[in-house]
Amino acid sequence: MADIYDTKYIEELFDEMAESYEKVNYVTSFGFSKRWRTQFVRNARIETRAVVCDLMCGMGECWPAIFRTMADDARLIAVDLSNGMLQGAIRRKAKYQNRSIAISKQNALASDLEKEFADTVVSAFGIKTFSDEQKTILAAEMHRMLKPGGTFSLIEVSVPASRLLKPLYMFYLKTIIPLIGSVFLGNPENYKMLGVYTEKFGDCRRMKEILEAQGFTVEYHDYFFGCATGLSGYKNV
Repeated sequence: MADIYDTKYIEELFDEMAESYEKVNYVTSFGFSKRWRTQFVRNARIETRAVVCDLMCGMGECWPAIFRTMADDARLIAVDLSNGMLQGAIRRKAKYQNRSIAISKQNALASDLEKEFADTVVSAFGIKTFSDEQKTILAAEMHRMLKPGGTFSLIEVSVPASRLLKPLYMFYLKTIIPLIGSVFLGNPENYKMLGVYTEKFGDCRRMKEILEAQGFTVEYHDYFFGCATGLSGYKNV
């Protein structure tokens, strides 16, 4: 059986889903994914001329929300492991000709990004694919990348605590979403993995503990009754 936290496995999974991922994500979330991205980016408190790092950037779905707060001469560094997802990011970059966007294929757990280069780090819907050990590595990398006092915001699809909502939501993630994915020419087995990752992940509470241990001040957020959860805060000086 494949190790679902293996870097190569995750890279191939998202390469295969890339063509249909953005459409499926939007349709299956009933548009909430766009709203959640706007909300979690707002929690990052991005300054006008900040240098922002978008870790596990996918196809750049967070960029419209990020650029609402940034001056034209501010910089965005976007990082992802999947070539398929980055092709979508490259297409999106073409729509922002007046923006400074650097796209890089890298592993967020072991990048060559400079120490303390970023004012803000954001990441959407990627941390569920990490084991606890990998989350600790990610937190250390975020700490290395951020300037003292630099801010961050993370968001992830989560398992709601409500006894009524939880079984319905998990059935939707593990059964209905794969069916919808197949309609958009995606492999339903790939989309089933999103439910598997979410069930194992739970919510952002464990990541909060890990970030605090690395020297961050962290605030926990619920989005839509816990169907997504997030963290925001800053690197302690």
